[in-house]
Amino acid sequence: MKNNSIISAALIALGIVILGWCVKSGIDNFANKDRKVNVKGLAEQEVEADKVTWPIVSKELGNDLPELYNRIGATQSKIKAFLLRSGIKENELTVNAPQVIDLNAEQYSNNTKPYRYIITSVITVTSNNVKQVRAIIARQGDLLKEGVAIVDGGYDNPIKYEFVSFKEMKPKMMQEAIENAEKTAQQFAENSHSKLNKIVSADQGQFSIDDRDSNTPYIKKVRVVTTVTYSLKD
Repeated sequence: MKNNSIISAALIALGIVILGWCVKSGIDNFANKDRKVNVKGLAEQEVEADKVTWPIVSKELGNDLPELYNRIGATQSKIKAFLLRSGIKENELTVNAPQVIDLNAEQYSNNTKPYRYIITSVITVTSNNVKQVRAIIARQGDLLKEGVAIVDGGYDNPIKYEFVSFKEMKPKMMQEAIENAEKTAQQFAENSHSKLNKIVSADQGQFSIDDRDSNTPYIKKVRVVTTVTYSLKD
């Protein structure tokens, strides 16, 4: 009987200890459940564009429509020959059908110009060899020697540079952004005399690809900001 009493007392004591530990743990968890820190992590990198779209616009003005079509056809041939000589491949060229504007047919136009028709031609170069195309763009004035004037594409036909292979660098940039967020959270925890606990929530964030500046549109800035919430503990 005496031994049974000792064992029972020991079990009760052990149960009280376990219960006390559970209660303490519950109180600590309740006290710390709202102790969180919300931080942002940034990853940013500059890259060169890996795709270029270059619309080459030319115009012919006059009153004789068949003659204008012949002239625009000759202009297109000279532009294509110039591009092929410069290293552009045939499959990188797209020749759009000429667009004709009849000034006399415009509803609200009072045509006082010495010509009736404007024919616009667009030959588009699409290439992944950005450096080569940029070098040709710098030499497009050579076409003037052949009597071909390239006009500004304006808002409708701008030169467009893209970075299409960013998916390959996406995992590494995400890792960098999360690491930067963790460093910020760790510093906050140290300043508040706490310790960083587990991640409560995380937002991957959106990737953005923008021109570095207006003068170098072929250099892109890839950026991602991720938001991470950590719990804190004493």
